[in-house]
Amino acid sequence: MPPRIIILAVTTVLAGCTTFDPGRDHVAIEKLLADRGAPSLGWEQNDQGEQETQAQQSVAAQPMTADLAVKTAMLRSPRLQQIYGELGLARADVLDAVQVANPRISLSSLALAGGPGSQFVFGVAEPLVDLLTLPAKARLARLDYERARYEVAASILGVSLDVEAAWYRYVGAQQVAEMRAAVADGLQVSADLAQRFYDAGNITELQLNREKAAASQARIEATRAAVAGKMARLELNNAIGLRGAEADWKSDTVLPLPLAHEDDVSELQRLAQSSSLELLAAQKGAVVAAGAARITRSFRLLGATTVGYDRERDVDRSVIRGPTLDIELPIFNQGGARVARTEARLRIARARLAQLALASGNAVGLGAERVRVLSEVVGLYRTALVPQREIVTRQSQLEQNFALIGEFEVLQAKAQEYEAYQGFLEAVRDYWLARVDLMRLVGNRLPSDAEARQNTPTVSEILTPPAAPAMDHSMHGGHHGGGAPPPAGPAPSGSPAPPPAMPGMVHDHVPTPDASPPPSPPPAPTPEHQHHGAGQ
Repeated sequence: MPPRIIILAVTTVLAGCTTFDPGRDHVAIEKLLADRGAPSLGWEQNDQGEQETQAQQSVAAQPMTADLAVKTAMLRSPRLQQIYGELGLARADVLDAVQVANPRISLSSLALAGGPGSQFVFGVAEPLVDLLTLPAKARLARLDYERARYEVAASILGVSLDVEAAWYRYVGAQQVAEMRAAVADGLQVSADLAQRFYDAGNITELQLNREKAAASQARIEATRAAVAGKMARLELNNAIGLRGAEADWKSDTVLPLPLAHEDDVSELQRLAQSSSLELLAAQKGAVVAAGAARITRSFRLLGATTVGYDRERDVDRSVIRGPTLDIELPIFNQGGARVARTEARLRIARARLAQLALASGNAVGLGAERVRVLSEVVGLYRTALVPQREIVTRQSQLEQNFALIGEFEVLQAKAQEYEAYQGFLEAVRDYWLARVDLMRLVGNRLPSDAEARQNTPTVSEILTPPAAPAMDHSMHGGHHGGGAPPPAGPAPSGSPAPPPAMPGMVHDHVPTPDASPPPSPPPAPTPEHQHHGAGQ
C-alpha cells in the first residue's frame, strides 16, 4: 500500500477516536439526577408537547406544592434548556481541542524555460505532534466531557433547588402577609375604638394619636408584606417557567413544621464527598489539567514538525517518492509559554478542587449547624413565646371581663400574639430555606427528607380558633384604661373560661392562667376616710 494512503488512513482512524454520541448525554444526566433524588428532566423528550399538556392540567387541577413546582419546572423552565444547550457547546469545545489538523497537500508543476516536459510534485503532510498525542488527547477529551456532564447536572440540580426555595419563600410570604393584615385589622379596630372614646371625652388626644399611629404603621407593614407575597409568586413563576393564564394557579398549602430529627453532620459530610457534582467535576478537571500539562511538557520541542510523503515525476518521466520530515528547530521558542500556561491551569484546577473539598466539609458542617439552630428557634416559638403570648391574651381578656383593664390593652395583647405567630412562620420559612442551602452543599437530598412531616397551623386557624364559652359581662360597672363601662345587668352565673390554645403549639411547659376572677383591687377610700387621713 502506498505510504500516502497509509498516512490518510491512520489520520482518519485516529480522528474517529474523538467522536461522541450525543444520545448518551440524556441517559447519563438522568442517572446523575436520579441518584441525587432530583426529578426526571422532562423537556428534552417533550417534542410532541404531551408531557407539557399534562403538566398544565396538573397545575390547573391541584394546588401548587413544592413537588409539583419542581416537576413542572423540569418541563417548562427556559433556564434548564439553556443549561442543557451548554452541554452541546462543551461537546464542541472538546472536539475542537482534540481534533487532528487536516492533512496538507502540496502540488507543483515546474518546467525548464524553453525545454521539453515538466516536473510534477505531489506531497501530503500531517503535523507530527497531532499524530503522536492524539490517543492521549482523546482519553483526556472523554474525561473533560464527563466533567462537563457533571457541571450540567449540577446546574440542573441547582435549578430544582432554586424552585423549591422559591416555593418556600412564596408560601412563607403568603402566610406572613395574612398575619400582617390581621395585625393591621386589629390595630385599626383599636384606633376606631379610640376615636369613639375620644369623641365621648374618655381619652386624651395623645392616646388617640398613639392608637392611630400604631394602626397606620401596621397598615404600612401589611401593604409591604402583601407586595412581598406577590413578588415571591412572580419569582416562583419565573423559576418554573409559567406566564399568562397558566401562572394563575391556586395554592392552599402551608409551611411544614421542622423535622423532629436532623441528620448527623459526619454522615452529611461523607455524603457530600461522594455526591457533590461540583466536587466530582473539579476532580475530573484536575485529572484533565494534569494530563494536558504532561503532554505539553513531553512534546514541547517538536513545535510545528510535520511528517509526510512526496511523489515527484521528473522531466524524463522518472518517478521519485518517499517520506518527508519538516522539523521546526527549537532555538528561540522552546514551548516555555505553553508549558507555563498548562502548569498554571493545573495549579488552578488543583486549588479549586482543594477549595471545594474544604467547603464540602466545613460548609456542610456550618450549614447543618444553621439548620439545627433554626430548628431550635422554631421550637422556642412553639413551646415558649407563642403559648406565652396566647396566655397573655387570655389573661388580658379575663381582666377586661372583670373591668380591671380596658379594651386597648386586650387589643394590644392580641396584636402582640399575632406578631409572635408571624415570627414563628418566618422562622419556619428560614428553617426550610436553610435545608435547601444545605442540600446544595451536600449535592443530594438529605436522608431526613423521608421523615413524615406535620404542617403549621393555617392563618385561618390562627385567626379563628374554636369558640370559647360565652362570657357574662354583667355587674362590672367600673372601667379601666379608657374603656367604656359595661351596662348593668344580672349577676354573673359563673367564672369565665379562657379561649382554647392554638393548634400546633406546645403548651406543656407554660402554665395556663386560672379562669377564676382575678383579685379585686382594694376599695377606694371614701371622702370621709380621706379627710380623716389628711387630718392625721
